[in-house]
Amino acid sequence: MEAENGMEEKQDRNGEALTYRDSGIDERIIRAVEEMGFEHMTPIQEQAIPVFLSGKDVIGQAQTGTGKTAAFGIPILEKIDPENRGLQAIVLCPTRELAMQAADELRKFAKYLHGIKVLPIYGGQDIVRQIKNLKGGVQIIVGTPGRVMDHMRRHTIKMEQVHTVVLDEADEMLNMGFREDIETILKEVPEERQTGLFSATMPGPILEITKEYQKDAVFLKMTPKEVTIPLIRQAYYLIQYQDKEEVLCRLMDYYDPSRALIFCNTKRMVDELTEHLKARGYAVEGLHGDLSQNQRDTVMNLFKSGRAAVLIATDVAARGIDIDNVEAVFNYDVPEDIEYYVHRIGRTGRAGKTGRSFTLVTRREIRKLREIERACHTKIRERKIPSAADIMAKKAEKILKEAETVIQEQNIDRAVQFLTERCEAGEYGVLQYAAAFMKMKLGDDLEEIRQERSPLDWVTQGRRGRGESGRSRSGGRADRRGTGRDRFDRRGMDTERTDRSRYDRGKRDGERADRKRFDRDGGKRNRTGAGSHDGYGAERNRDGRRHDRNSADRNSRYAVLRIRTKKQK
Repeated sequence: MEAENGMEEKQDRNGEALTYRDSGIDERIIRAVEEMGFEHMTPIQEQAIPVFLSGKDVIGQAQTGTGKTAAFGIPILEKIDPENRGLQAIVLCPTRELAMQAADELRKFAKYLHGIKVLPIYGGQDIVRQIKNLKGGVQIIVGTPGRVMDHMRRHTIKMEQVHTVVLDEADEMLNMGFREDIETILKEVPEERQTGLFSATMPGPILEITKEYQKDAVFLKMTPKEVTIPLIRQAYYLIQYQDKEEVLCRLMDYYDPSRALIFCNTKRMVDELTEHLKARGYAVEGLHGDLSQNQRDTVMNLFKSGRAAVLIATDVAARGIDIDNVEAVFNYDVPEDIEYYVHRIGRTGRAGKTGRSFTLVTRREIRKLREIERACHTKIRERKIPSAADIMAKKAEKILKEAETVIQEQNIDRAVQFLTERCEAGEYGVLQYAAAFMKMKLGDDLEEIRQERSPLDWVTQGRRGRGESGRSRSGGRADRRGTGRDRFDRRGMDTERTDRSRYDRGKRDGERADRKRFDRDGGKRNRTGAGSHDGYGAERNRDGRRHDRNSADRNSRYAVLRIRTKKQK
């Protein structure tokens, strides 16, 4: 059953989304939600909460950052009997971080619902401690499939009274190989239950699970257009691959986000970029699947506490991250999967706040970026790299503000005394010393980074170079097939051919390079373009554009032609 996306009947006269007070939710939950700073529901909450409260099974397709936890968490809390100390609801999550965060959200919603206990269970934590907490009475468990299975084998979890099961980020759980565990858990839960499944994508295996373990489920789909993308200012920078790290640093210096996420496609790139940025003096940490649980905990604690302002992560490792006040997301690599783009930028621009996303794109990745725009119904604007002068000005402004804070909050009398004595005894003034200190903080002067031009610019620039009559500005007729490219070649701009020869010579274009250097039997061609005349080698004219692969055949044809001509005479 497909739910309608239009919510006109649920919106007020001003066109605003439905508020929590209009939904019939328990007043104690509304009080807790409003204290968290939320008033209006997100689209997935508007649709899922009433269906969940009605007792029907739910399939919710929505991206990260759309409020899915509240969509299933609030109805679960409404159905819990606080007088019953037995287990009544289970929420399965793919990662430890997501389980902890979902449990924390449920606790916040249940702040004024006395007698309800929520417990996260996951691998890496002392299981004896978890067993002790379970014996104390827990109504809601939020856990990873592996650890839930472990407790089931130990009989420390009793399923007889469970009436609600939710699979959160189901697609990611399947990607991580949890399908058998999920099916085992669902088989142990009583058949008379309510099952909710929330996922960003709906691949075949998930649909199979819904058919087998859900009954007449209501399908709620949030299209990418409904995600909070409008609150995020999206930009991309077309650059050369070797300039990526430098451009990333300049963007961070220029916009100076207090908390940011950087996404890479591979674990290796996370490690390399983390090492390089730390060497440059940035407070960054890396996160990916190869880290041990203790390392992951340390990294997340540093990021949450603010001691690490920037977290560099892979898509899978970041799936369970739910950190508030992320001001910017940097896509160091264009994501391989279009869905991942929405997951990434959904980390910022939350709770009605605006955010920024920056994507570093090479010429070959432009097509992938256009696919993302079409799939997500959004427009990603191309921006110019901040100039060296702009970066230096921003750095100087930041340094001066830090100095002003020191002047206002700390005692600088001793420093003033040192400077005064030095100026009186030496040959330099206070302003020169201040400038020297500024230079020490600013570092070396920056060079300008040449920004790449997209292939569309060739066409645009080619059109500008011709008048309405089709003639070029110099008076000659323009070549409609190659004017734009030739003009940019003369100006030193890179075309697709020069770009390939720069990065892929000897790799992807190895066969083509071989044909240019060698003829079929291995003899080298004449580099001057005159051609080789060994009888079997390739022959080229002076401009190198034509060649006959078998000069012997050509000569023989000419000989036959001469004989026929003599006979005719």
